[in-house]
Amino acid sequence: MSEHLNPFFEPYGTPHDAVPFDRIRLEHFEEAFMEGIRRDNEQIEKTINNPEKPTFENTIINTEEDEGYYDLLSRVSTVFFNLLSAETNDEMDALAQKMQPILTQHANDVRLNPRLFERIRYVHLHHRKLTAEEKMLLDNCYDGFVRSGALLDEAGKERLRQLTEEASMLSLQFSQNLLKEQKAFTLDITDETQLDGLPETAREAAALTAKEQGKQGWTFTLDYPSFSPFMTYSTQRELRKQLYMARNTICTHDNAENNLEICKRLVNLRREIAQLLGYKTYADYVLKRRMASNTRSVYRLLNDLIDAYKPTAVKERDELKELFNKQRTTADEHGQSEKVRCRPLQDKMMPWDSGFYSHKLQMKKYNIDAEMLRPYFELKRVIDGVFGLANKLYGITFKENKDIPVYHPDVKAYEVFDKDGSFLAVFYADFHPRKGKQGGAWMTEYQGQCIRREKMANGQWSMVNERPHVSVVMNLTKPTEDKPALLTLGEVETFLHEFGHSLHGMFANTRFESLSGTNVWWDFVELPSQFMENFAIEKDFLQTFAFHYQTGEPLPDELINRIVKSRNFMAATACLRQVSFGLLDMAYYTKKDEFTDDIIPFEKKAWKKAILGEQLPDTCMTVQFSHIMAGGYAAGYYSYKWAEVLDADAFAVFKKHGIFNQETAQRFRDCILSKGGTEHPMTLYKNFKGSEPTIDALLKRNGIKRSKR
Repeated sequence: MSEHLNPFFEPYGTPHDAVPFDRIRLEHFEEAFMEGIRRDNEQIEKTINNPEKPTFENTIINTEEDEGYYDLLSRVSTVFFNLLSAETNDEMDALAQKMQPILTQHANDVRLNPRLFERIRYVHLHHRKLTAEEKMLLDNCYDGFVRSGALLDEAGKERLRQLTEEASMLSLQFSQNLLKEQKAFTLDITDETQLDGLPETAREAAALTAKEQGKQGWTFTLDYPSFSPFMTYSTQRELRKQLYMARNTICTHDNAENNLEICKRLVNLRREIAQLLGYKTYADYVLKRRMASNTRSVYRLLNDLIDAYKPTAVKERDELKELFNKQRTTADEHGQSEKVRCRPLQDKMMPWDSGFYSHKLQMKKYNIDAEMLRPYFELKRVIDGVFGLANKLYGITFKENKDIPVYHPDVKAYEVFDKDGSFLAVFYADFHPRKGKQGGAWMTEYQGQCIRREKMANGQWSMVNERPHVSVVMNLTKPTEDKPALLTLGEVETFLHEFGHSLHGMFANTRFESLSGTNVWWDFVELPSQFMENFAIEKDFLQTFAFHYQTGEPLPDELINRIVKSRNFMAATACLRQVSFGLLDMAYYTKKDEFTDDIIPFEKKAWKKAILGEQLPDTCMTVQFSHIMAGGYAAGYYSYKWAEVLDADAFAVFKKHGIFNQETAQRFRDCILSKGGTEHPMTLYKNFKGSEPTIDALLKRNGIKRSKR
């Protein structure tokens, strides 16, 4: 194919040079990957053969920027792997299998190039006076090469190549297996009586899914907007069990998508990589570049949370069991079929009962549930509310631009403008589940922010602030044939969470792309996202957008008050759940010796300290735990709780001065959101707060510790 026909080989020619999804074809990717590798190698040769003494400018800074030489490999990799998560198919999966070892080999070739590393080491030892940001870039560059094996002997480098290439392929296989297994299962219902207890929204969505799949009746899937309402409202205990077991035994079956051995091998590969590089465990390797610093700090956090929250979680569990036992002795309060029968399992609360009886308990205590609120959370209005919040805090505005290409009709593309009217970013929002899309929610970028040198037409050089193109990808409730997309409060929180990540990306204002936006230490990256979740129950925020989709009536104050009162419902249980995931993660990655245990029993033992309910012998989280097996959170899942301490502490500052206080928001933007990874995270936080965070604000927010009077 001639070069000019491949859209990756030239400027995109779209608004803001956005990715031309409408012109990209599958065959373009491999060609662009291989040409990108060739260009990378050409540039490396140019760098290492430079007869001049190594300097920060001619070795560390990417000189391609000065020559208008596009970083092709980065461009194509970004698009391909983002789509692999959001809009994949069998052909893309096959290409990923083909390209992954080639790309990993190329990355190793770069990081293990001795002549390139010698230049970097020289600059690290003999550099001019650098700014703080330049020093961070240099340190990151040097450490990145060292942590990738640059100091190993030839035998060590060869072994590292083998380990990283195998780990890369297994991570990809893990993700592909998980997607296939999750999308393969359906619960098909043709008897309407089996829909008992389900709200109208869940029935309509299931009917639409069945119709889309060419089936009669109602189809439920393992996607969260389908799974969660069924587990919460269905009175059909056996069907709840069936759905629960399907979700919690994913990738454990005797088929090609089984992830058990893959997980075991990934744990061992990462342990061996760390030990080859001189660390006792993979956790020691990871935590050297984290705020927590070491495993002691992580376990101290997790154990402190267990000590603080477990007594309350036990009370929550006992209260749930009491309701279960009471309602299982007679017909439930709605006269449905949750009746006790004289068999042991039916006299005992099981995991598939938790959501159902939690909902009943919440109704009993607070008279509130997700379905009451859903009519007030029409997606279109929620979008307006979230954008309006950003406007109130930071003065930025969003304008949909349909001339910006998107990769699926569900995706909306926006131009974002700063408070002075200048262009700030491109923002993509991808809202609903579909066949080729991974579960969960995440933020990513198609272009990172940086400041580049560009040669103008008159031959002069200018500095250009290249603005970011960020994307949030979610799996929110879809519209039906009769209703628009109506969200739960939890889905509103998810939107706010991912939007917080996107603000971190959009406000980026650093010189170097590798230090911009969310390119920060992983136990700091969740601060901006979890911080935004706090607004979800703030009355002043809800009143800006929460209007009934049919009547236009605002969300009543009484309902808002019930939301606020119920915010800590089962909060201790939720905390222990997150802590259990952190314990499981650390159990795998603090292994010093070869991991030979069977995954399922190992998992049960690893997190037992934080588990209160029944552990079933066949269920397994590990095989679907993408964060620690295929994502960047291996030995880092504790980061969510670490950042929760930060976000509660930071939001307390906003509460003190007013949640829409623009002076506080500007300081948060200037000190944290725009700084990326240019300084140590604790330095950035102290610049905002004036002091280090404590756990007190989190305990107070969750009702675990009351403020002093």
